[in-house]
Formats: sequence, structure tokens, C-alpha cells
Amino acid sequence: MSTARQLTWPAAAREFARATPPWLARLLTLLPTLALLSSCNEVPRAHPPSRESITAPTVAHKRLPAPVRNAYGSVDEYKTLVAQQIVRLNPAFVFNGTLPPMLPAIVVVDIGIDKDGAVHRVSVHRSRDDQASQIALAAVRRSGPFAMPHNLAPDARRPLVFSETFLFNRDYKFQLRTLADVQPGV
Repeated sequence: MSTARQLTWPAAAREFARATPPWLARLLTLLPTLALLSSCNEVPRAHPPSRESITAPTVAHKRLPAPVRNAYGSVDEYKTLVAQQIVRLNPAFVFNGTLPPMLPAIVVVDIGIDKDGAVHRVSVHRSRDDQASQIALAAVRRSGPFAMPHNLAPDARRPLVFSETFLFNRDYKFQLRTLADVQPGV
């Protein structure tokens, strides 16, 4: 009969450490850490567009006159008209289809339209991505002038101010919240 020694857990670990070469012991202690780090793999994000690509696209767009109306039923109706014009005049920066489950950037922009339909001011209200903010601001500036807000402006001296939300995918292309379809499961 063999008399095998039974060791408690700490004693067995010490015995193993004495019998194992130092390089193997280091490797065995690093393996769980390496396995954990490799499981944290992230899908690589597309590089943000260069500053040159944010400015006007190379294709010249035919400027259509802003639609003429005497009155709008609501600010939401006017926002929809403005959003459609932004999308129509910025096709290189727009994506169609279902929004991704995780949006890498969301930019809320405040837009002021004066009584003549010109962009009075445009500023970032909320954003965590400077590159996406610059794309959103440039898209609004490229898209004016808009239809005159007529009955919606508070008075002739003050612009009509509203917010629009730009929803960006990982390629820095956007959809506008005003026009985005309701997503399933929302």
C-alpha cells in the first residue's frame, strides 16, 4: 500500500509552487488575466471624418426655394419641414434604415429661424462628441434658408427657436429624431 500524503489546500499550493519552474508559474498566473482581457473585446469604431469632409460636400446641390406657406398648424409641423430640408440637402451625411441598438453619438442642437427663414443661430445644446457636434452644426448651416415661420415666430424681432436631435451611427452619419421611425421594442 502506498502511503500518499493528503495535503490541505494552502499546503498543496505551496508544494506546487516549489515544484513548478518560475517561468511556468508566471505564465499560469497571467493566463486568467489574459483570458479576461480578451473577452472584453470591443468592435472597432470607425474613424471620425476629417474636418474637410464635414464642410460642404463635393457634389453641388440644386437649391430649391423654400416652400411658401402663410401659416403652420404647430411648431412640430414646421420642425418636420426643416428636418426634411436638412436631410435632403445633406445626403452624404445621412443614413437610412433602422437605428443601431447603441448610438455612438447623440447631438441636440438649438436652431433659431428668423422671420425671413434664415438661420439666426444654431448651437449645440447637448453632446458628448465634438466631431458629431460639428457635423450637426454644419448640416443645419448648409440647409438654410428655410420656409418663413410666419405665425410661429413670437414676434418680428425674435426668432423661432426649437431643438432637433441628431442620432449618429458609428460611421458619423445621422438621422434626425423628428423623422426617425419608431423603433421596435420602444
